[in-house]
Amino acid sequence: QIRNGIAYPNCNVKIGATHGGVLIGADGGSHQCVEDISLMRTIPNMTVLSPCDTEETFACVRAALEWEGPVYLRFGRLGTPDIYEKGALKFEIGKGQVVLDGGDAAIIAVGDMVSRSLEAAGRLRAAGIHAAVIDMASIKPIDADLVCTYARKTGCVVTAEDHNVMGGLGGAVAEVLAGACPTPMEFVGVKDQFGRSGAPQELAMLYGLTVEAIEEAVKKAVGRKR
Repeated sequence: QIRNGIAYPNCNVKIGATHGGVLIGADGGSHQCVEDISLMRTIPNMTVLSPCDTEETFACVRAALEWEGPVYLRFGRLGTPDIYEKGALKFEIGKGQVVLDGGDAAIIAVGDMVSRSLEAAGRLRAAGIHAAVIDMASIKPIDADLVCTYARKTGCVVTAEDHNVMGGLGGAVAEVLAGACPTPMEFVGVKDQFGRSGAPQELAMLYGLTVEAIEEAVKKAVGRKR
């Protein structure tokens, strides 16, 4: 219906979808959507946005309303830490946000995984690894220039998403890197599995969506570039 009734005729329809990812908690695999980014970004004419906090959610909704054409907005369910101060975010479709700079690795994240990536970057600094954290709320169109700038600057990339590692943010970033600036890359996300019922932190540990998992992926990526 979305493909044929909305995207094919390029209708100006905005879709706001909740329950993205497994970190929504106890609703289980039937309600935890881990394939939506992949499905939506492969539909021609569709724009895909995934905000990371309250301020960016408002910004993405405003941008979607001003955008001519179909837009898919991906929301989670639980509250997330505030990344941006009220009124401080200059969001633009097709542009990413550097929320933390660094020169040793680039972590590109969406949704709940942005705050976890910032925490991981803080821990990595104690180990002498200065990782940049990029919030890529605009998954399609993606900010290819920013991806390549930080791939060249840092020499390695890690993506972090509460979504199947196949076809989501990681796939979008890998496509950019493969075509413009091949770079060692690691993926943090759901490893091609359905979700299951559990507390969000339990599910984060089960599916490898923890701060520690991001740390390990960065260390592995840094090791590969050396």
